[in-house]
Amino acid sequence: MTSSEPSAKSSRDAGRDASSEGRALLKGRQTKASIVEAALGLASHIGLEGLSIGALAEVTQMSKSGVFAHFGSREELQISVIREYHRLFEAEVFYPAMQAQRGLPRLRALFANWMQRVAIELQSGCIFISGAVEFDDRPGPVRDALASSVQAWLSAFCRAVEQAKEVGDLRADADERQVAFEIHGLILSLHYEARFLKNPGAVARANTGFEHILERYGQPVAPPPSTPKKSKE
Repeated sequence: MTSSEPSAKSSRDAGRDASSEGRALLKGRQTKASIVEAALGLASHIGLEGLSIGALAEVTQMSKSGVFAHFGSREELQISVIREYHRLFEAEVFYPAMQAQRGLPRLRALFANWMQRVAIELQSGCIFISGAVEFDDRPGPVRDALASSVQAWLSAFCRAVEQAKEVGDLRADADERQVAFEIHGLILSLHYEARFLKNPGAVARANTGFEHILERYGQPVAPPPSTPKKSKE
Protein backbone atom coordinates (compact mmCIF):
# COMPACT_ATOMS: atom_id res chain seq x y z
CA MET A 1 0.00 0.00 0.00
CA THR A 2 1.41 3.37 -0.97
CA SER A 3 1.60 6.25 1.42
CA SER A 4 -1.14 8.04 -0.48
CA GLU A 5 -3.71 5.27 0.08
CA PRO A 6 -4.24 5.84 3.85
CA SER A 7 -4.62 9.54 3.15
CA ALA A 8 -7.28 8.89 0.49
CA LYS A 9 -9.14 6.52 2.84
CA SER A 10 -9.05 9.12 5.59
CA SER A 11 -10.48 11.72 3.22
CA ARG A 12 -13.32 9.40 2.21
CA ASP A 13 -14.09 8.65 5.87
CA ALA A 14 -14.04 12.33 6.70
CA GLY A 15 -16.37 13.03 3.79
CA ARG A 16 -18.82 10.36 4.93
CA ASP A 17 -18.71 11.69 8.49
CA ALA A 18 -19.38 15.23 7.29
CA SER A 19 -22.23 14.05 5.07
CA SER A 20 -23.74 12.05 7.92
CA GLU A 21 -23.44 15.02 10.26
CA GLY A 22 -25.06 17.29 7.67
CA ARG A 23 -28.02 14.91 7.27
CA ALA A 24 -28.40 14.70 11.04
CA LEU A 25 -28.42 18.50 11.35
CA LEU A 26 -30.97 18.81 8.54
CA LYS A 27 -33.19 16.19 10.12
CA GLY A 28 -32.90 17.95 13.48
CA ARG A 29 -33.95 21.29 11.95
CA GLN A 30 -36.87 19.66 10.16
CA THR A 31 -38.01 17.97 13.36
CA LYS A 32 -37.76 21.21 15.30
CA ALA A 33 -39.71 23.05 12.60
CA SER A 34 -42.45 20.42 12.80
CA ILE A 35 -42.60 20.77 16.58
CA VAL A 36 -42.82 24.58 16.33
CA GLU A 37 -45.61 24.30 13.75
CA ALA A 38 -47.56 22.01 16.06
CA ALA A 39 -46.85 24.30 19.01
CA LEU A 40 -48.13 27.32 17.08
CA GLY A 41 -51.37 25.53 16.27
CA LEU A 42 -51.76 24.57 19.91
CA ALA A 43 -50.93 28.04 21.22
CA SER A 44 -53.45 29.63 18.85
CA HIS A 45 -56.20 27.78 20.70
CA ILE A 46 -54.94 27.60 24.29
CA GLY A 47 -52.50 30.53 24.40
CA LEU A 48 -48.76 30.71 24.93
CA GLU A 49 -49.19 30.14 28.66
CA GLY A 50 -51.00 26.89 27.97
CA LEU A 51 -48.02 25.47 26.10
CA SER A 52 -46.06 22.77 27.85
CA ILE A 53 -43.48 20.21 26.84
CA GLY A 54 -45.85 17.45 27.93
CA ALA A 55 -48.84 18.72 25.93
CA LEU A 56 -46.68 19.18 22.85
CA ALA A 57 -45.15 15.72 23.21
CA GLU A 58 -48.66 14.30 23.21
CA VAL A 59 -49.70 16.25 20.10
CA THR A 60 -46.56 15.38 18.16
CA GLN A 61 -46.46 11.80 19.50
CA MET A 62 -42.89 12.31 20.69
CA SER A 63 -41.31 11.70 24.05
CA LYS A 64 -41.03 14.60 26.48
CA SER A 65 -37.25 14.24 26.43
CA GLY A 66 -37.29 14.35 22.61
CA VAL A 67 -39.24 17.62 22.58
CA PHE A 68 -37.18 19.08 25.42
CA ALA A 69 -33.94 18.33 23.58
CA HIS A 70 -34.89 20.77 20.81
CA PHE A 71 -35.69 23.69 23.11
CA GLY A 72 -34.23 23.12 26.57
CA SER A 73 -37.04 24.96 28.34
CA ARG A 74 -40.71 25.86 28.09
CA GLU A 75 -39.70 29.50 27.81
CA GLU A 76 -37.56 28.86 24.74
CA LEU A 77 -40.45 26.92 23.21
CA GLN A 78 -42.77 29.90 23.71
CA ILE A 79 -40.22 32.28 22.17
CA SER A 80 -39.79 29.96 19.17
CA VAL A 81 -43.56 30.00 18.64
CA ILE A 82 -43.61 33.82 18.75
CA ARG A 83 -40.83 34.02 16.18
CA GLU A 84 -42.59 31.56 13.88
CA TYR A 85 -45.87 33.44 14.16
CA HIS A 86 -44.09 36.69 13.32
CA ARG A 87 -42.41 35.07 10.31
CA LEU A 88 -45.74 33.82 8.97
CA PHE A 89 -47.39 37.18 9.64
CA GLU A 90 -44.72 38.97 7.62
CA ALA A 91 -44.98 36.45 4.78
CA GLU A 92 -48.76 36.77 4.55
CA VAL A 93 -49.36 40.42 5.42
CA PHE A 94 -46.25 42.57 5.01
CA TYR A 95 -44.17 41.28 2.09
CA PRO A 96 -47.02 40.87 -0.44
CA ALA A 97 -48.12 44.47 0.24
CA MET A 98 -44.62 45.75 -0.55
CA GLN A 99 -45.36 45.01 -4.20
CA ALA A 100 -47.99 47.75 -4.20
CA GLN A 101 -47.17 51.35 -5.01
CA ARG A 102 -46.19 53.56 -2.10
CA GLY A 103 -48.99 55.63 -0.66
CA LEU A 104 -52.63 54.64 -0.40
CA PRO A 105 -52.23 51.56 -2.65
CA ARG A 106 -49.68 50.07 -0.25
CA LEU A 107 -51.59 51.17 2.84
CA ARG A 108 -54.75 49.58 1.48
CA ALA A 109 -52.85 46.39 0.61
CA LEU A 110 -51.43 46.15 4.14
CA PHE A 111 -54.87 46.58 5.69
CA ALA A 112 -56.50 44.14 3.28
CA ASN A 113 -53.84 41.50 4.00
CA TRP A 114 -54.20 42.16 7.72
CA MET A 115 -57.95 41.66 7.46
CA GLN A 116 -57.45 38.39 5.59
CA ARG A 117 -55.21 37.21 8.40
CA VAL A 118 -57.81 38.27 10.96
CA ALA A 119 -60.48 36.27 9.10
CA ILE A 120 -58.46 33.14 9.90
CA GLU A 121 -57.68 34.19 13.45
CA LEU A 122 -61.30 34.86 14.31
CA GLN A 123 -61.58 31.07 14.28
CA SER A 124 -58.14 30.03 15.57
CA GLY A 125 -57.00 32.96 17.72
CA CYS A 126 -54.20 35.52 17.44
CA ILE A 127 -50.88 35.02 19.25
CA PHE A 128 -50.21 38.78 19.33
CA ILE A 129 -53.51 39.55 21.05
CA SER A 130 -53.82 36.57 23.38
CA GLY A 131 -50.12 36.86 24.25
CA ALA A 132 -50.53 40.53 25.16
CA VAL A 133 -53.28 39.59 27.62
CA GLU A 134 -51.16 36.82 29.14
CA PHE A 135 -47.85 38.68 29.38
CA ASP A 136 -48.77 42.38 29.60
CA ASP A 137 -47.61 42.62 33.22
CA ARG A 138 -45.13 39.74 33.29
CA PRO A 139 -41.62 40.95 32.48
CA GLY A 140 -39.18 38.48 30.98
CA PRO A 141 -37.83 37.07 27.70
CA VAL A 142 -41.23 35.82 26.46
CA ARG A 143 -42.87 39.21 26.94
CA ASP A 144 -39.85 40.92 25.35
CA ALA A 145 -40.03 38.66 22.27
CA LEU A 146 -43.76 39.21 21.94
CA ALA A 147 -43.58 42.99 22.39
CA SER A 148 -40.66 43.23 19.95
CA SER A 149 -42.60 41.38 17.25
CA VAL A 150 -45.72 43.51 17.69
CA GLN A 151 -43.69 46.73 17.73
CA ALA A 152 -41.82 45.74 14.57
CA TRP A 153 -45.11 45.26 12.73
CA LEU A 154 -46.69 48.47 14.00
CA SER A 155 -43.54 50.43 13.11
CA ALA A 156 -43.69 49.05 9.56
CA PHE A 157 -47.36 49.98 9.29
CA CYS A 158 -46.66 53.46 10.65
CA ARG A 159 -43.93 53.84 8.02
CA ALA A 160 -46.47 53.02 5.30
CA VAL A 161 -48.71 55.79 6.64
CA GLU A 162 -45.75 58.18 6.62
CA GLN A 163 -45.02 57.28 3.00
CA ALA A 164 -48.64 58.02 2.12
CA LYS A 165 -48.06 61.50 3.50
CA GLU A 166 -44.81 61.87 1.55
CA VAL A 167 -46.46 61.09 -1.78
CA GLY A 168 -49.37 63.40 -1.04
CA ASP A 169 -52.10 60.79 -0.49
CA LEU A 170 -52.63 61.94 3.10
CA ARG A 171 -52.50 65.44 4.54
CA ALA A 172 -49.03 66.73 5.38
CA ASP A 173 -50.17 67.61 8.91
CA ALA A 174 -51.56 64.12 9.59
CA ASP A 175 -49.92 62.43 12.57
CA GLU A 176 -48.82 59.03 11.22
CA ARG A 177 -48.74 57.52 14.70
CA GLN A 178 -52.30 58.63 15.33
CA VAL A 179 -53.47 57.22 11.99
CA ALA A 180 -51.73 53.88 12.66
CA PHE A 181 -53.15 53.85 16.20
CA GLU A 182 -56.69 54.28 14.95
CA ILE A 183 -56.32 51.58 12.29
CA HIS A 184 -54.79 49.18 14.82
CA GLY A 185 -57.75 49.97 17.05
CA LEU A 186 -60.09 48.72 14.32
CA ILE A 187 -58.32 45.35 14.29
CA LEU A 188 -58.44 45.01 18.08
CA SER A 189 -62.11 45.99 18.14
CA LEU A 190 -62.87 43.51 15.36
CA HIS A 191 -61.36 40.65 17.37
CA TYR A 192 -63.43 41.62 20.40
CA GLU A 193 -66.67 42.14 18.47
CA ALA A 194 -66.43 39.13 16.15
CA ARG A 195 -64.51 36.52 18.16
CA PHE A 196 -65.69 37.27 21.68
CA LEU A 197 -69.13 38.86 21.29
CA LYS A 198 -69.98 37.08 18.01
CA ASN A 199 -71.60 40.26 16.70
CA PRO A 200 -72.54 39.98 13.02
CA GLY A 201 -71.34 42.65 10.62
CA ALA A 202 -68.14 43.39 12.55
CA VAL A 203 -65.91 42.83 9.51
CA ALA A 204 -67.94 45.25 7.41
CA ARG A 205 -67.79 47.85 10.18
CA ALA A 206 -64.01 47.51 10.39
CA ASN A 207 -63.69 48.07 6.64
CA THR A 208 -66.03 51.06 6.86
CA GLY A 209 -63.99 52.45 9.74
CA PHE A 210 -60.81 52.16 7.66
CA GLU A 211 -62.39 54.15 4.82
CA HIS A 212 -63.55 56.81 7.29
CA ILE A 213 -60.01 57.16 8.62
CA LEU A 214 -58.61 57.61 5.11
CA GLU A 215 -61.28 60.19 4.34
CA ARG A 216 -60.58 62.10 7.54
CA TYR A 217 -56.82 62.26 6.98
CA GLY A 218 -56.89 62.39 3.20
CA GLN A 219 -56.12 65.38 1.06
CA PRO A 220 -59.18 67.60 0.65
CA VAL A 221 -60.70 67.39 -2.79
CA ALA A 222 -60.51 70.73 -4.54
CA PRO A 223 -63.91 72.02 -5.64
CA PRO A 224 -64.43 72.21 -9.39
CA PRO A 225 -63.74 75.61 -10.87
CA SER A 226 -66.82 77.75 -10.97
CA THR A 227 -68.19 78.79 -14.29
CA PRO A 228 -68.29 82.59 -14.57
CA LYS A 229 -71.80 83.90 -14.83
CA LYS A 230 -72.71 85.62 -18.03
CA SER A 231 -73.43 89.25 -17.56
CA LYS A 232 -76.87 90.41 -18.47
CA GLU A 233 -76.88 92.80 -21.37
